Amino acid sequence: MIHIHPTAEVQTNNIGDETRVWQHCVILKEAVIGSQCNINYNVFIENNVRIGDRVTIKPGVQLWDGIEIEDDVFIGPNATFTNDLFPRSGNRNFELQKTYIKRGASIGANATILAGITIGEHAMVGAGSVVTNDVEANTIVIGNPARVLRKIE
Repeated sequence: MIHIHPTAEVQTNNIGDETRVWQHCVILKEAVIGSQCNINYNVFIENNVRIGDRVTIKPGVQLWDGIEIEDDVFIGPNATFTNDLFPRSGNRNFELQKTYIKRGASIGANATILAGITIGEHAMVGAGSVVTNDVEANTIVIGNPARVLRKIE
């Protein structure tokens, strides 16, 4: 059974079983969300977004077209994603940059993930970090710009 709070605007029918969507979320028509996910308060999910199973998305996160999130990912409050490296209002030459968050990765609160980045399996991005390059699997990154703190054993 899917739980959708009455204040959420959910346009998609592509939501897996046991997923919970909380207050004031907006999920557009073509988004795909897996099973047993927890989409917290005030989250926006655009059309061309794919979310795996058992993903937690904390409040204040916006997921733009071109973002793919695999299973068992945690995204902290107010984490910020982009999908255009050179944004301009009314840009007719917009080039969508796909972003991949691999299985088991965790992204800390207020982290910023630039367009076109891959966060590897079980990687961790520290709170407030600005990720400007791919993050290898099993690696913790912190800072601005994000740099390797250590590998995860």
